[in-house]
Amino acid sequence: MVNQRISLVHPTSNPNSRNAAIALAEANLLHEIITTTAYNPSGRLAQLIQHLPKPLRRLLSQELERRAWATPGSAAMQSHPWREVLRVVLAKSGASSQLGMGRHGPIDWVYTSLDRHVAHNHLEQIDAIYAYEDGASTTFQAAKQRGIRCFYELPIAFHRTSRQIQQEEADCFPEFAFSLQAIYEPSWKLERKDQEVTLADHIFVPSTMTRQSLLDAGIASERISVIPYGAPVDYFRPQPKHDKKFRALFVGRVGPRKGVHYLLKAWKKLQLKDAELKLVGVNEFPAGWLESYQDYISYHPSVPHISLNQYYCSANVLVFPSLVEGFGLVQLEAMACGIPVITTPNAAGPDVIADGVEGFIVPIRDSDALQQKLEWCYQHPKELAKMGLAARRKAEESTWQVYRQRLATKVKKLLSE
Repeated sequence: MVNQRISLVHPTSNPNSRNAAIALAEANLLHEIITTTAYNPSGRLAQLIQHLPKPLRRLLSQELERRAWATPGSAAMQSHPWREVLRVVLAKSGASSQLGMGRHGPIDWVYTSLDRHVAHNHLEQIDAIYAYEDGASTTFQAAKQRGIRCFYELPIAFHRTSRQIQQEEADCFPEFAFSLQAIYEPSWKLERKDQEVTLADHIFVPSTMTRQSLLDAGIASERISVIPYGAPVDYFRPQPKHDKKFRALFVGRVGPRKGVHYLLKAWKKLQLKDAELKLVGVNEFPAGWLESYQDYISYHPSVPHISLNQYYCSANVLVFPSLVEGFGLVQLEAMACGIPVITTPNAAGPDVIADGVEGFIVPIRDSDALQQKLEWCYQHPKELAKMGLAARRKAEESTWQVYRQRLATKVKKLLSE
């Protein structure tokens, strides 16, 4: 087969898009990466930042590292930063909320603008385009007219399933409705999501739960491939735990979509001695709600990703009771640190662990099941430690390298058909 050329489009940057780009580069398929801001941690800008005062240096580094791209192989990097820079300024200054654009700024504008730009300027001399949810509709329409293959990655459950689950939760807990974002997405955005999956020649998903959400929407199974994301075993490693306190840990957005309120209910009932529930992440509950549990928990707002290793290794078990997810990467991070996981089927539990081996899989919205599993973990420290060893072994078998090999193999197969 003659080498074909694929361009990958992602408005920002995250571990799965970076590894997808590397997979295509390793297969000698990647033509270019198209994004908004592309920060090189080894580049000139990173060197200049080191000369700034420490507080400013830390702030800029944290913000830019979330947008890190290292161009793999000989592929080109095409960045279009000004819209994303404006969005960040609006969000960080608080002007975004004052102007009614939400806490995160006009993110939809950034996605749709880049989508249009790619459709008009980046479809020359390529055989396929690899794009992501909310940023592919216009590009795919233009690509279809040129006979360009359209590959699509859907990292989270399809919007119909996500909306249904979140609407059910809002009906049960009206006070949490404002943070269940899927129920407020405008019709034009939902139409774009529908167009994307309709136009895609093939859809890559990280979990069986996301696959099922597409099947429920009428997408043919042969158009979907499940390739779970990888464990960062070279970045997250086991470290000694420095105290004997039993500690359950949650990492992620601390809000209702993640099922944190069910975890708090379970923990409050347990009343365990010499035990701690630690929550790490942005608080998405109503003002004052989480504070009502301050006697039962230890809460830490968002922390630098590089410091999460020590949080994982200070815990006995990670609890991730998410109601709707695509793939909770924090689970594999904890497993790479040798920490077992309590999770749900909707957080890719069956794709990550075997129930009772590297952790436990419990139903969503089941505080009683969470309570039972946490109590078992508390009462069986030796067995739990063995689960942690099994979790690390599983992580070593599920690396990003494995993900890249599987993705590249499937893409090459699709291109040869």
